[in-house]
Amino acid sequence: MKLLFDENLSPRLVESLAGAYPGSAHVHSCGLGSATDEAVWQYAKDHGFAIVSKDSDFQERSVLRGTPPKVIWLHAANCTTAQVEQLLRNARQTIKRFIDEDEESCLSLSPR
Repeated sequence: MKLLFDENLSPRLVESLAGAYPGSAHVHSCGLGSATDEAVWQYAKDHGFAIVSKDSDFQERSVLRGTPPKVIWLHAANCTTAQVEQLLRNARQTIKRFIDEDEESCLSLSPR
């Protein structure tokens, strides 16, 4: 389960979640800082990542284009990086099922 964190999320998530989501990356480490959504989408598709973002842009794109890549849309405005990390840790099994199944293109997560 490789996640590609969008630029609106902290690059520190890659390291802090390495045990739960090995092989994950941040757009900046992939040379995609300030890249277009299309470029991020294509990179994720070409390299087997699921995109994680707080923006609705990727959610909308997933509805129009389907998969791959899968999109994990975080409804976590004003959350700290620690809160986002905990949300992704707690949802690991849900995310695994989502990525393994073909039915859905976008998974929406929010803190409780």
